[in-house]
Amino acid sequence: MRLDDLGKTLSSVTKGRSTVVVTDKNVEKFYLSRCVESLRKEGFQVDTFVVEPGEESKSGKTYLELLNFLASIPLTRTDFLVALGGGVVGDLTGFAAATYLRGIDVIQIPTTLLASVDSSIGGKTGINLEAGKNLAGAFHQPLLVYQDSSLLQTLPAAVFKDGMAEVIKYAILQDKELFSMLKDVKWTKSHIDDVIQTCVSIKKVYVEEDEFDKGRRQLLNFGHTIAHAIEKATGYKVSHGSAVAKGMLSIAEIAKKQGLCEQNTVDEIRKILELYQFDLEISQSPETLYEMILSDKKRKGASIDLVVPFEVGDCRLKRVTIEELKRVLCNSEIERHREDK
Repeated sequence: MRLDDLGKTLSSVTKGRSTVVVTDKNVEKFYLSRCVESLRKEGFQVDTFVVEPGEESKSGKTYLELLNFLASIPLTRTDFLVALGGGVVGDLTGFAAATYLRGIDVIQIPTTLLASVDSSIGGKTGINLEAGKNLAGAFHQPLLVYQDSSLLQTLPAAVFKDGMAEVIKYAILQDKELFSMLKDVKWTKSHIDDVIQTCVSIKKVYVEEDEFDKGRRQLLNFGHTIAHAIEKATGYKVSHGSAVAKGMLSIAEIAKKQGLCEQNTVDEIRKILELYQFDLEISQSPETLYEMILSDKKRKGASIDLVVPFEVGDCRLKRVTIEELKRVLCNSEIERHREDK
């Protein structure tokens, strides 16, 4: 798929003739005009809504501004939104589409590796609340995920690396072959389409089996419970991918301490994350992370489901009580990392 062919593609999949392209200021300067031109060539009426880059735009304020903008046009129930950007833009736009007029179509066009392999797939949408990440949201499947890997060429190295945390997650979750391939860092540019397709194929199976995230789809949250706590504790100054990398290693270390995996599994996970130059230190105390986790949306009353790596390619859900989680966190490697500083 090519961004310049977007209009032609959408002419065959939607009856709507009006759309709003939502993007952020970083993506705007590279791709917005091409996106709009492609749509207008095919007769679509196009408006645009540009937000500030960063997690701050996944807020109730920005969400309501977007809804009011849609109503001022006004878009109708046969029209659609286009999310041109990374995870923040995709989540915000998807949630607006899920709730405006009780639901209109959304097209996801990921412009980051993280969005390409993960957040644009599966229909999870949402915004952040002061209490935590993605606490307001809805399941709303996109009409189409339009993948054009050439849009990743303008990514800063740090943003590309963020996406690699999710790629590594999929490899640890269930793909030893992908894990082995990732040990060769030279794969990146020449095989990016294959890597994206592999990750999308893995996620597709989980989503089709458990669309509303009540069972096996929760395995896709490997590393995310601690990651979201780190993000919240730092005011989102630690990026999502960096936080996921820290979270994956921390859970592996806790699993080893609990006798659920071998030391070589922890070592393998650490080595591949270090290979991609992730900072794996956690500066927050276990007590702070525990307080953040209490508001995690995956919590079920007095318990929470953690994703535990038994070995590379074999992750499983383990339900623990909140008290047990506090106990293992406060006696985990996280505390020792801090003591070593």
